[in-house]
Amino acid sequence: MTTITESDQWLGVELRHFAALDAVAQEGSFGRAADKLGYTQSAISQQIAALERIVGERLVERPGGPKPVSLTDAGTLLRRHAEAIVHRLEAARADMLALRAGETGSLRIAMYQSIGARILPAVMRRFMIEWPGIDLRLSEPSADPELYSHVEAGEVDLAFWSLPHPDGPFDGVELMRDPYVLLVPADSELARRKSASLADLGETALIGANLCTSGSVVEARLEEQGYPIDYAFRSDDNTTLQGLVAANFGVALMPLLAVVPGDPRVKAIRLEPKVPERQLAVVWHRDRHRTAASRAFVEIAREVSAEVERELVRP
Repeated sequence: MTTITESDQWLGVELRHFAALDAVAQEGSFGRAADKLGYTQSAISQQIAALERIVGERLVERPGGPKPVSLTDAGTLLRRHAEAIVHRLEAARADMLALRAGETGSLRIAMYQSIGARILPAVMRRFMIEWPGIDLRLSEPSADPELYSHVEAGEVDLAFWSLPHPDGPFDGVELMRDPYVLLVPADSELARRKSASLADLGETALIGANLCTSGSVVEARLEEQGYPIDYAFRSDDNTTLQGLVAANFGVALMPLLAVVPGDPRVKAIRLEPKVPERQLAVVWHRDRHRTAASRAFVEIAREVSAEVERELVRP
């Protein structure tokens, strides 16, 4: 007699079961989940019931009446694993497309604004000469978690971001170090100094970029050193920050690479006490197939970044 073990039973889990669980969690009802996925309500109920039988746990709370359904603790836990599995499937699909394309096709790059302004143009020029058959597609996610999600799901092939990267299937190489500076109005008393601390700002407003990984590290370090951050204004646009400094609205805490060079209205000075420099890197999905074009792009990015770092005039 053949005995079905618990592990064998789990092999009956299908992606449509996970899709139904996710839709029920998002929509709060079997009916709306069915509409979202294009199924009947009974089909969604059957898929959830089948998934509960397979895993041996109740996954959905069914209060009845007009109250919304919700996931149990077991359902929430399983949904997190399901998201990772779906991301891996999407990454596998992207791998197959990349392998089929060979030396043609597309290479999808996600980036930060300062990378786009100071490093990416030179990288693209060299890469397009050497790999004319590759279509470069660029994106600029608004926040770090969105960037991580795109890489994990195989929606981008390479991404520029600052280390450390979060836990996940990520690998990459460091490109350069970028110090944090205080950007001050050129006609201010601070501009006559080589360095300043946040305590030296007095009543002057402090402005800065919206939080990224390296920014969070810097702000935590400053708070440890007795300099809690209290921004009067934040922006995702580095030129906006620089323009506000030039207009004497405040002083900006920002990476040196984000400062547009050659602007006589502002001056970058050293931040005291010293804080960790931003570590810029290019990263990819650790388990995905890396094409020759992708590897070539990384090497060109390393070369260009080394040149930019040598030319960076540190205060």
